[in-house]
Amino acid sequence: MVQAVSKLLTFNEFLEQYPEDGGNYELRQGRIVAMRPTGLHEQVAALIARKLDVEIERLSLPYFIPRTCLVKPYQQGEGYLPDIIVLDKQTVAEDPYWEKRSSISIGKSAKLIVEVVSTNWQDDYLTKLAEYEKFGIPEYWIVDYKALGGTRYIGSPKIPTVWIYELADNEYKEGKTFTGCDSIESPTFPELKLTVDQLVKAGT
Repeated sequence: MVQAVSKLLTFNEFLEQYPEDGGNYELRQGRIVAMRPTGLHEQVAALIARKLDVEIERLSLPYFIPRTCLVKPYQQGEGYLPDIIVLDKQTVAEDPYWEKRSSISIGKSAKLIVEVVSTNWQDDYLTKLAEYEKFGIPEYWIVDYKALGGTRYIGSPKIPTVWIYELADNEYKEGKTFTGCDSIESPTFPELKLTVDQLVKAGT
């Protein structure tokens, strides 16, 4: 018996078929994948979002952090749901996917994306790093608060690490790493007061 192969979805088809069950989903290689973060993962993401919101409010920046926002990268059959995305009110209005779809298809719509690392750490360190670079995301954080990444990235013994990549001339410069009591240095939010230790504590 030959089993029929289900049709791989485009990003637009993914939006049309997005499950209305209150869950979070990404499009990976043309297939809908459920995203089920742990409670500790959510605590870390919540702390980062709160700290960034304070800076946005304090400096009266024209940015905001949506509750959810899908990213349509250049890679066909892909659609990402970042843990945190900071959008620019002035440029996201020009994005054809924003108003009706709560999604973006233009890199300049965003100022910063944060991915909090889970067990599928290769997605954040490899796949999404490459796709966000091609897409033109100005700043990308990899928050590895549980030191799940490979030793080639965070060394041995593994320690919790935050990586920050900044786009220059259409490519990411070598990522800056932060550990322990290091204050995270964000190009978008240079006065941000947040350490890796605070994130680790939030995730325990």
